[in-house]
Order: sequence, then C-alpha cells, then structure tokens
Amino acid sequence: MAIAGLSDNGTPPFGTLTDAEIVQRVRGGDRASFEILMRRHNQRIYRAARAILRDESDVEDVMQQAYINAFTHLDQFEERSLFSTWLTRIAVNEALARRQKLRSTASSDASADMVEQTVTSQQPTPEHLAYAGELQRVLEGAVDDLPDAYRAVFMLRDIEGLSTNETSEALDLGEEAVKTRLHRARAMVRRAVTSRLGDAIPGAFQFQAPRCDRVVAFVFERVSLA
Repeated sequence: MAIAGLSDNGTPPFGTLTDAEIVQRVRGGDRASFEILMRRHNQRIYRAARAILRDESDVEDVMQQAYINAFTHLDQFEERSLFSTWLTRIAVNEALARRQKLRSTASSDASADMVEQTVTSQQPTPEHLAYAGELQRVLEGAVDDLPDAYRAVFMLRDIEGLSTNETSEALDLGEEAVKTRLHRARAMVRRAVTSRLGDAIPGAFQFQAPRCDRVVAFVFERVSLA
C-alpha cells in the first residue's frame, strides 16, 4: 500500500529539495512530506541509535520515537545546524535514555546477569545474514566490542561518515574529544580485524528497505499521517 507522499513505486517526490525546504513544506501543512525526511535519514538514525544500543528491537523503538519527537517539535528546529544533525541529536538522546532505563532495570533485577548474557549473545537478524558479508560481520563484532564512548564516535564518524563537527554536535562533545576517541577507536578496531577493514566499513550496519518501511509506517500511524 502506497503511503501519502510517495508515488506508486515508492519513489519520494521532491527528491531534489533540501532538508530545509522539505521542513518548510511540512510546517506549511504538507505533513506527508515528512516521509521524505524519514527515508532520507533512516540509515544515519539507525546507525546513531545502533552505536548506543545493541538490541535491534530497542533500536527500532528509539528510531520511531525520535521521528515522532522531531515531527511534534518541528517548530523548535531553528536551522542553526543541519536538520540531519538536529535529528541525529534527538535520536542520540532517545537512545541514551533507553540505555539508562535498561541498565537501571537490569541493576534492580535479580536475573540481570542472564539479561546481559542474552543481549550480548544476540544472533544476527535474517536481514543481516542476507545483506552482510563475512567481513562486515567481523567488523560489526569489533565495533560492538568497543567501549560505549568510543563506539558512538566510530559509528558516526567512520561508518556513517559525519564530519568531526557534526559528530561533536550530535554527541554533545568537544571536537578534540571526538578526534581523540576516534583515534583510539580506530586503533582498537584495527587490532581486532587487522587488515580486513578498508572498503567494508561504509557497508556495515545497513538499514534495509523492509525495516525502513516498517519504521515509516509506524511513525505515520502515530502522527496520523497515513
């Protein structure tokens, strides 16, 4: 079923418009155009949330809530930074809050050790197995093993390709801290996978079309755009 704002074949209209122009359309009443922003940035928002949370269902929940938050507070976007940076920061905040909640729950639960073991031993999803090669799985394992602070910087800078400034804004860190953490994260990953990095990095942690459709449909239902 086609969702408002897309053509029958799923191709977004207004594809050449900038994010700022689409935001103005949404603010002006063309609420369906918000789908273009979601589909345009789903990969980045997924990676930002995935850098903080390892459970895929938690990541999708965070993405959905981040989009709902962005839509309902769109008037607060003042264009002092890129829309993508503003949206990423919302997703990061939501993911951090979810992680804190999970940790608080685990610490008060007598079976916390079992929960932690279940999360860390999670198997790749069928979509991951279908789309990711062996080298990408090795890389993703190495990234998952990074300490939290380093994993977030590595994910946004090297895998998603954000600039130092964008990463700094998204994570609320100074640029020097971003550079330092990235340097150390690269060294850790390099030791883990040695010579098998290279061209595999941009292909890791893909957010494939079926999951993208699921997130978009959920958000549309919640904000009554469908």
